[in-house]
Amino acid sequence: MSDPSNPFAALSLIVAPAVLTNASSILILSTSNRLARAIDRARALAGQLELPDGVPSRFTGLRLKELASSEHRALLLLSALRLFYASLGAFAGAALTSLLGGALAETRQGALPTAFELVAVGAGFIGVAGLIAGCVLLLRETRIAVLVVSEEATLLRDHFAHRASS
Repeated sequence: MSDPSNPFAALSLIVAPAVLTNASSILILSTSNRLARAIDRARALAGQLELPDGVPSRFTGLRLKELASSEHRALLLLSALRLFYASLGAFAGAALTSLLGGALAETRQGALPTAFELVAVGAGFIGVAGLIAGCVLLLRETRIAVLVVSEEATLLRDHFAHRASS
C-alpha cells in the first residue's frame, strides 16, 4: 500500500491514529460530563415530582416530559460513549499495528507488513466511523436539550405574564 522507502508513509500511519485517539479521549471526557448532567437532571426532576407540593400542577406535564427527555438524552449519550470508546480502541489498535508493520517492513518479511498495514487502515476506518456516529448522537442529544429548555422558557414566560396581569 505504501512505499517502504518513504518514511512519511509509516509516520502518517502512526501519527494520524494518535491524533484521532486524542480527539476520542476529549470526546469521551466531555460526553461523560454531559451524561452525568443528564442523569443529575433526571434525578432532580424525579425528586420534584415525588414531593407532594414540589411542582405546581401547571408544570407537572412539562416536568414529566423533561424527565422522559432526560432519560432519552442519557441513552443517546451512553450510545455515543460506547462509540467513542470503540473508536479509541480502534485508533490505538491502528497505531500499534502501524508500528509493528513499519518495524517488519524494515526486515522485508514479505506480505506480513502489508497485512499489518491493511489491518491498521481498517481499524482507522472503524475508528473514524465511530467518531462520526458518536458525533451524530451528540447532535441529536443537544437538539433534545435545547427543545426542552425552549419549552420550559415558553411556559415560564406565559406563567409570569399571567401572574403580572392578575
